[in-house]
Amino acid sequence: MIKGLYVMNRGWFDKVYPQEVRKEIEKSAMIDVPLQTKESITENLSILRDAEVMFSGWGAPKLDERFLEAAPHLKALFYAAGSVKGVVTDACWERNIMVSSAYAANSIPVAEYTLSQILFSLKHGWHYSMAIKRKEKFVDKSSDCAPGGYGSTVGLISLGMVGRKVCELLKNYDIHVIAYDPYVSKEKAAELGVELCSLDEAFERSDIVSLHAPWLKETEGMITAAHFERMKPYATFINTARGAIVREPEMIRVLQRRTDLMAILDVTYPEPPKPGSPLYTLSNVILTPHIAGSGVNEAQRMGAYMLDEFKRYLKGEPLNWQITKGNVATLA
Repeated sequence: MIKGLYVMNRGWFDKVYPQEVRKEIEKSAMIDVPLQTKESITENLSILRDAEVMFSGWGAPKLDERFLEAAPHLKALFYAAGSVKGVVTDACWERNIMVSSAYAANSIPVAEYTLSQILFSLKHGWHYSMAIKRKEKFVDKSSDCAPGGYGSTVGLISLGMVGRKVCELLKNYDIHVIAYDPYVSKEKAAELGVELCSLDEAFERSDIVSLHAPWLKETEGMITAAHFERMKPYATFINTARGAIVREPEMIRVLQRRTDLMAILDVTYPEPPKPGSPLYTLSNVILTPHIAGSGVNEAQRMGAYMLDEFKRYLKGEPLNWQITKGNVATLA
């Protein structure tokens, strides 16, 4: 039986790896050391001496040279969370450590959150809700311009894992989907039922614009004031990706002037916004504290994905969700 370890945030451990999942893992992995955190494992690296596999998640340690020197037999990391960019290093790839992430499992609730906000925003739900609170009475609907779900246009920025799941969910509605992603072919777009367009067009033509691009050097600050200026009257912008992709000071200036627009921000930069940020007080900004990803029950899906990957690893089968040096930036 191979030796294994659990190393992650204590508060999430039982949620991500519930007892029934751990029971299945431990049928094939001998785990005779209690759950470790990145702090406790750093203080006692000798625990790593015999470990071949490590099961982790939020709060994972960084697999740098010092860590890997103490883990000469480590062959695989099963990471029951999303991005591994803060965990893996060049030393990890040089050692040919097999890395699998539950980014695909985590993309499901993000897509579901996005769908909920798209449908609510097409009814101008947040416009009405905020106005009613502000005026302390129901507002006049006689000039209602909410497009609703029939024949409306939703623009997606990036057709990565989350963007594609949003496309699949939107197929159940009478909504026209357009998307900006320079790396997606016309054939793939047709398969997804999406019309490809430019970034400017996505903002100009859409009733809802939803951002799903990865945070890369190339995408940092990609969304500018000019894009928000192009938005249709009473359009909505949703960001469940990363705040740094948006030039937030520019966005704020446009939102302060164009009070018809609505911004639903599950992510910001910095996160949370600095004290005194207008994002806290603007009536056309909805802030949620990075909740689109996996919640308590949804976190179990990530552990289940990693259990499945572990079983594939034991059989010598290709992993479904393997992360490599080549795809680490875009996949997770």
